[in-house]
Amino acid sequence: MNASWTTSAPARPALPAPDTEAVRARDRRHVWHTWTPLAADRSALTLSHGSGHHVWDIDGRAYLDASALNSTCGYAHPHVLRALAEQASRLHHFDLSVAGHEPAGLLAERLAGHLPPGMDKTLFVNSGSEGFDAAVMMAVSYWAHLGRPRSRLVTFARSYHGATLLSRSLSTLPRSTHLLDPPVPVTRVELPLEPALLRREEALPVLLAAFERAIGDDPDDLPAAVVVEPFLNVGGAVVLPPGFLRELRALCDATGTLLVLDEVFTAYGRCGAMFAARREDVTPDVLVSSKGLSGGYVPIAAVTVGQHVHDTFGRDPVIGGLRYGHTTSGHAVACAAALATLDVLEKEDLPGRAERLGSGLLGELAPLTGAGGVVDVRGLGLILVVETASPELATRVLTRARERGLLLRQVGAAVMAVPPLVIDDEGAAALAAGLTEAVTDVAG
Repeated sequence: MNASWTTSAPARPALPAPDTEAVRARDRRHVWHTWTPLAADRSALTLSHGSGHHVWDIDGRAYLDASALNSTCGYAHPHVLRALAEQASRLHHFDLSVAGHEPAGLLAERLAGHLPPGMDKTLFVNSGSEGFDAAVMMAVSYWAHLGRPRSRLVTFARSYHGATLLSRSLSTLPRSTHLLDPPVPVTRVELPLEPALLRREEALPVLLAAFERAIGDDPDDLPAAVVVEPFLNVGGAVVLPPGFLRELRALCDATGTLLVLDEVFTAYGRCGAMFAARREDVTPDVLVSSKGLSGGYVPIAAVTVGQHVHDTFGRDPVIGGLRYGHTTSGHAVACAAALATLDVLEKEDLPGRAERLGSGLLGELAPLTGAGGVVDVRGLGLILVVETASPELATRVLTRARERGLLLRQVGAAVMAVPPLVIDDEGAAALAAGLTEAVTDVAG
C-alpha cells in the first residue's frame, strides 16, 4: 500500500480475525448483490468496519473511502451511535398511520427550519425511490384535487430517480429499462451538450430552451411537474450550468407547472450547501431527500412539500388525506439518527466544509484535464468528477486507486470521488494525491 495512504489512515482497531475465506464463500453462495453482473465477485472486497473517513476489509487493509454516496458523518460517529442506542431502548418505532412519536415531529420541524417559508410538511419513507414515487403521486394528485387533471412529467432523459417501476419509467438509461408499461406519460430532455460543456455558464440558454420546448405552451397538454436532479449522478456525473434551477423555476411558474427537485444525493451538505436548491435561492413545490439525511446509519427519506400542495389533499375523495405510506415510514430510530446527523452537520458546518474542500480539490485535480485520456474535471461541493475517454479507462483508474488504498465510484466513463463530509484537510490531500496518482499510472 502506498505510503501516502498509510500515513493518513488511523491505526486499525483491534478486532477478532475472521475466517476470511469462509466469509467470502458465504457471500458468494447466498448474497445477491445489487446492480452487479452475476459474473462479478463482490466478495473480493469484503469490509469489516470503519472509522471516520476510513474503512477496513476483513484482511485488515485500510482504505480511504471516497465511494459512499450517503456518508455524511463518516463511520462510527459517537454522537450518532448514542442517538441510535438511546432511541432503540426507548421506542424503536410505531406506525405513523396509527399514532405519532416525538422523533418524527422533531425531525420534520428541523427540516422546515432549513427550507424556505411554506415548506413545512414532510412525509417520511424508507428510501429515495419510495420518496420519488410519493412525490410524483402528490404532483398528479394535486392537479386532480384542483379539478384540472394533469399527468405528464418532464425530466432529463439521463435522469435516475430510483429503482421502482415508476421511477425507472422516466429514464432512458439502459440499466433502468424494464418490461412493463410505463405508468405515466413522460417528455424526456436530452442533454444538448456534452457534460464538459454543459457545466459552463454559456450552456444555460441552450439547456433552458430544451426544457421550454418540452414543457410546451398547449393549455390542454401542460405537464403536472418538471422533475430534475440538481446533479445528474447515475446519468453521467453531470454538473448543470449555474442558474439552471432558478431559471427552471421561472419556466414552471409561467405555466403553473410544479417543480419537483430530486435531492436524494445532493442534499445535506454534499453539494456545498444544505440543499442544492438553496445555492440558487429556489423554492421547489416538492423536494425529495434521502441519502445524507441519516448519514447511511439507518434508511430514511423525506418528501417535503409546499403548504399549497399539502392542503389540496383535504379534497381527496377516499380518505381526505394522503393515501401513501409504509409500515416503517418515519421509523423512530431512523429519525433519531437523522436528528443526530443534522446536529453534526450544523455544529461542524459540514456544508461549508464540503464547499471549501471541494473547491480546493477541484483546483488540485484540474491539471489532469486534457492529458492522458482525461476529458474533463468538474464537481459540486464534495462531489469530484474526473471524466475519462472511455468506461474501460475509468475502470482501470478505479482498480489502480483501490490497489493504492482509495475507494472511488464509476459512472460510465466518469470516476467520482464522494468522501464522507467529515473528511479533514489531511484526508482531502490524500484523496487528491491518490486520485492523481491512479490517473497518471493508468493514463500516463
